[in-house]
Amino acid sequence: MVQSKKQKYWFLAFCLVPTFIMFAIFTLYPLFSGLYYSFFDWSGSSSNKEFIGFENYIKLFNDAIIPDTIVHDYFLVATKVIGIMVLAMFFAVALTQLKIKEAPFYRIVFFFPNIMSVVVIGILWTFIYNPSLGLVNSGLEFLGLEEWAKPWIGDEKWALPSLVLPAVWAGIGLFMLMLMGGIANISESYYEAAKIDGASEWQQFWRITLPLVWPQIKVSILYIVITTLNGSFILVQVMTGGGPNNSTHVMGSYLYQQAFRQYNFGYGATIGVMILILSLITVLVLQFLMRREKVEY
Repeated sequence: MVQSKKQKYWFLAFCLVPTFIMFAIFTLYPLFSGLYYSFFDWSGSSSNKEFIGFENYIKLFNDAIIPDTIVHDYFLVATKVIGIMVLAMFFAVALTQLKIKEAPFYRIVFFFPNIMSVVVIGILWTFIYNPSLGLVNSGLEFLGLEEWAKPWIGDEKWALPSLVLPAVWAGIGLFMLMLMGGIANISESYYEAAKIDGASEWQQFWRITLPLVWPQIKVSILYIVITTLNGSFILVQVMTGGGPNNSTHVMGSYLYQQAFRQYNFGYGATIGVMILILSLITVLVLQFLMRREKVEY
């Protein structure tokens, strides 16, 4: 028996080694390398690195663009969480509880943007927002609303809000499927009992559906927040490049500009450390705010 347990533990350890090696190479090494380089003045392409201590961090706190990038990131976080979760929940409930015959087709349609590259999505929506030939302005002109037409991603006021629509559109499908999985596991007896008690459709949703899919909602919100804080720069880089006049720069796109455009790799690594810290703080705060007792069903 003892020998059998030892063999089991050795087998588990052997299976975990490849995973740990991959985690160390692609997660731990970049993490600690970024922290290390943040203490240097380095171009990223030269062998000469000058240790400057906390000068990059002092520069970070005095950089006038950094507060704007943080505001832009959290604006995208808030609008994406609200937009994606509301629409994903609406379509999930509609496709599971309304018994729509074409539900499998709609699942594919809504999930399709999730299999597209973010670069492709950015290019597609850049054409949609094109002031001369784009679908948005053409549609407004067709409806007789020419005065509303504008260069959406070329306008400082509208460039950042214009990024919300493609970001939400691209994210609905995945979270709709997650919520549909949660709703499908809810026993019909709960809804039947609620109907007997005279509960309306809204009361059934608020008192039964929402509490029982809360684990999926929580995971979805955390995933949206993390991916937005760490990955929204791709869409920004493709559609606006941080412009016009830095009005759409997020922390990630500003890091890219500093590290790979201006060859200030040490300062870019410092911005990366800031993104990591803000992401951890945000996730911990959300975990605290969204804590609740597990609902058994």
